[in-house]
Amino acid sequence: MYQTTCAAAGVCAEQDRPDPLISQEPASLPIEHDYSGFDIVKATQYGAIARVRELVEAGWDVNQPDSETVTLLHWAAINNRRDIIGYLLESGAIVDAVGGELNATPLHWATRQGHLSACVQLMQAGADPSLRDTEGCSCIHLAAQFGHTALVAYFIARGVNADLRDRGGMTALMWAAWKVQALDPVRLLLTLGANPNLMDSTHGNTALHWAILARNTIAINTLVLKEKSSMDIPNMRGDTPLKMLQAHIGSVWISDKVLDKVKELTQQQSNLKRGRRCLVRLSMDKRLRWWTMVSLPFIFFYITGMIISVDTYFIIKLFLCGCLYAIASTVGRIMFDDHLLTLLPLSIYLATKLWFYITWLVYISPIVPALTTFIFLVSSGGLWYFFLKSWRGDPGIIQPTMEQRFRTIIELSERGGSGFEPSAFCSACLVRRPVRSKHCSVCDRCVARLDHHCPWVGNCIGAKNHIHFIGFLFMLIIMCSWMLYGGFMYYTATCGINYEDGLWAALQVVNSCTPWIGWVMLNACLHFIWVTILLICQKYQIVCLGMTTNERMNRDRYRHFIAKGGKSPFDRGPWKNLIDFFECKLFGLVKPQYKNWLTFFWSDFDNDNKDSVEVEPLLRATDNYQYV
Repeated sequence: MYQTTCAAAGVCAEQDRPDPLISQEPASLPIEHDYSGFDIVKATQYGAIARVRELVEAGWDVNQPDSETVTLLHWAAINNRRDIIGYLLESGAIVDAVGGELNATPLHWATRQGHLSACVQLMQAGADPSLRDTEGCSCIHLAAQFGHTALVAYFIARGVNADLRDRGGMTALMWAAWKVQALDPVRLLLTLGANPNLMDSTHGNTALHWAILARNTIAINTLVLKEKSSMDIPNMRGDTPLKMLQAHIGSVWISDKVLDKVKELTQQQSNLKRGRRCLVRLSMDKRLRWWTMVSLPFIFFYITGMIISVDTYFIIKLFLCGCLYAIASTVGRIMFDDHLLTLLPLSIYLATKLWFYITWLVYISPIVPALTTFIFLVSSGGLWYFFLKSWRGDPGIIQPTMEQRFRTIIELSERGGSGFEPSAFCSACLVRRPVRSKHCSVCDRCVARLDHHCPWVGNCIGAKNHIHFIGFLFMLIIMCSWMLYGGFMYYTATCGINYEDGLWAALQVVNSCTPWIGWVMLNACLHFIWVTILLICQKYQIVCLGMTTNERMNRDRYRHFIAKGGKSPFDRGPWKNLIDFFECKLFGLVKPQYKNWLTFFWSDFDNDNKDSVEVEPLLRATDNYQYV
């Protein structure tokens, strides 16, 4: 095996599994000052290029293998001796020479060790990454087996098929699911288009089969929860991934979310066997489930209001509301998955606003001046403008095409791979990270200057819609204030309520005179309270701290915040922060500092300099990325 040959050299350091997209380099070796006694193999292993030149110029054939059929280029590649690799190639070394017990090429040897720079150098010289060794593996399979994610990305970017099979029909995705207990390279391969439903030719297993056999929790989560892999494909033994997971229910390596998915599919199969085909078909209809999710808050808001309006004992009303909640919970378990549940807050918001309008027009508008209703409708128009901008607007998504991703990977790889650090590169989206950007786990995309993902608008809040979100909060407070004012006016004019008699007396009047208005006012009051608190927090972060919500919660993880003791390097003082955020000019009296956060990147950040530094054109992605 190659490992035996490597150990015999005494210079190939054993390496831990690398972090995602970060190539591992060998440990520094003691400097030898006298290489005159080294033979050419040892000189190559230790990086003594002067001795190598001396022996080659003395007539040594650079393609002459040693006793183990290993060439000098193999030894230079496995030890990441880039200067010697360059010299040997210039001296006529065969880039795809085969040697060692596995009949592997120098590119195979460098790939096993995760030497990105050596692999780049060899491929630029024409090395073929699709060649197979004795075990039938090409370079992308080796990179996947050993978790060298940067190399997997580089090979695919240079034209290697993500679904290339080895001799046993295994793809890189199958090897990663079987061997690597980490998020990448499984996630990266899926992003680059690898097919998770292919089966190997020996066992008929898909990548999910292999992940389950390896009890690889991270790979199982990635393949199942992203809905990339089928749970119903049988292997040669007739076992589907669902059947294999069902046999291990209760195991610690099956996450709760995967367990919920397994139970959902199991229940559907059980219903089909019992002949409940119509119910199952309805529960699996995506359009029906979506409309059910959207409409339920509208219906339950109305039913709750009707229960409150019933002239009966309070305990009976409470019981009926509990039954309603139980019905809603049951429908939710049958009809909704985690993805649909993310729409619930948005549906609740829309339902609440619809009943606000209906209540105002039906009950309040007849007893208030027409001008008041007109102002209410006009002000709510501002609310809808800011809501739609927050909901459907682009928050600042960084979304390159596949070709642009490949260009980025190649550029970063050929610059030495330093740009693959997680702080500068997103391995999920395969994009450079602009300053203050973050990958949203809910939307599964990178957003420039991400503040947070807001479930109430169903969208991320980032560089392009943060101002609209602030406007939305402000206008929502105004609308809730109008509803509270309208409710007070209604009870004063219609029910003769006297607020001077105390709160309890007022509540008794509300309970006996149109309780629906009280129910709507209660919702308006709750919205007013939490939205006001949220707006105050947002303005405090923006004006006083110069931070986003994400930065405030994670500032101990960002080196540019740590360097300033947790303070924001973007803070220019309250007044300037306010001007910069709203980009106010005040008729030329002030000058905001404009920054395009979608195209703003770090070079070395000077800890003593408050002003950020924009990267040179070589590091920019402005011309390479398409923003949608």
